[in-house]
Amino acid sequence: MAHWWNRKDQPNHSGTGFVAGDPSGVTIETPEPITEFRSLPAVVPSPWDGWPAEWSLGWDMGSRFNELIDVAWMCLDLNASVLSTMPVYRTRNGEMIEPTTWMTNPDPTIYKSWHEFAKQLFWDYQLGEAFVLPMATGFDGFPSRFRVIPPWLVNVEMRDASRVYNIGSLDVTGEILHIPYKSTTDGARGVGPLEAAGARMITAGVLAKYIREVAATGGTPDYSLETELDIDRDKALDIQNQWIQGRLTNPSAPPVLWNGFKLVSHQAMSPKDMTMLEVAQFTESRIAYLLGVPAPLVGLPSSDSLTYSNITSLFDFHDRASLRPKATSVMSGLSYWALPRGQCVELNRDEYTRPSFDQRADAWVKLVQAGIVEVDEVRAAERLPTRNVTPPAEVVDSNDAAVALTGGNLS
Repeated sequence: MAHWWNRKDQPNHSGTGFVAGDPSGVTIETPEPITEFRSLPAVVPSPWDGWPAEWSLGWDMGSRFNELIDVAWMCLDLNASVLSTMPVYRTRNGEMIEPTTWMTNPDPTIYKSWHEFAKQLFWDYQLGEAFVLPMATGFDGFPSRFRVIPPWLVNVEMRDASRVYNIGSLDVTGEILHIPYKSTTDGARGVGPLEAAGARMITAGVLAKYIREVAATGGTPDYSLETELDIDRDKALDIQNQWIQGRLTNPSAPPVLWNGFKLVSHQAMSPKDMTMLEVAQFTESRIAYLLGVPAPLVGLPSSDSLTYSNITSLFDFHDRASLRPKATSVMSGLSYWALPRGQCVELNRDEYTRPSFDQRADAWVKLVQAGIVEVDEVRAAERLPTRNVTPPAEVVDSNDAAVALTGGNLS
């Protein structure tokens, strides 16, 4: 910090005692560190005495759902991946300003980039709630380093109509950021869309397990081994076990029957009916839509034939109906918590549904003609190198606009 004072022993021409430009007129003091990196307590749940080892602990150490079915994982990953790779920028009163340091990497000790942090943030948010804890604070009192805290690590309680947050014995109520997907004024925790899909998640999991078992046993419809011989129960079970072991060992080998045994099929089912394919696809489609992802985007069948037009519409619907609300909710909470009043941190979603270059070029020409943007702004937006060519002072028609857009080089 620099301190100024007047030096009476070195009078200047004005007689004030201060010599302009005198290096002795200031003293430089090394400031105290303005940030302090915190450490977190280690809270690791463990089973208690008498709890069978093969049973679940009753909580989830990685997410709100310990074993996500594949379609739920794909939808969560698609949304989080797209949102995390969108360019992030800071605005003040609607105008873009220089980004803060944490917009590049909120915590270099654990993250490689902003994208890794953002993917964790949006992933937890979709599962019901996301928590962000400051690890260091700047001189302005706002977080300068922060990281996503797993929801299972944070204990949340309602006290006197407000939420109280603890991580182990550490009270973080006044500093932690809590972004619930869906909240109520009397509920401590956030609720995610998969909470409503509990029955469908179970159904999808059971169907997946059933299909695995059908494939493991050779995918053969229901049948029985019958004989006219008089055999006891032990002999019948022995023959049954031999049959099962033979099918498991070599499912493609033809069966060899003896002593009057014959194979009787009781149900003629196609592989499609046997695996209940339509039920599985309907269940997975509903889970995808609950997570805001159109079914075709995660490989599920659609009743409509896919063309370029309706595929583009699917991406546009995904952006408007799903990604935009998620981005607005999360980034608004982060802005209120990490930036001064009047500043916001936002995501540029244009990259996800960006039109083709021909469409963008036509739009830029119209904007240049209308005087809304300058050529340099167009080139910067399209990430084109600047050219040392002065564009026409006045654009008369679209050809002049194209000359201005390309910097005078139409080749």
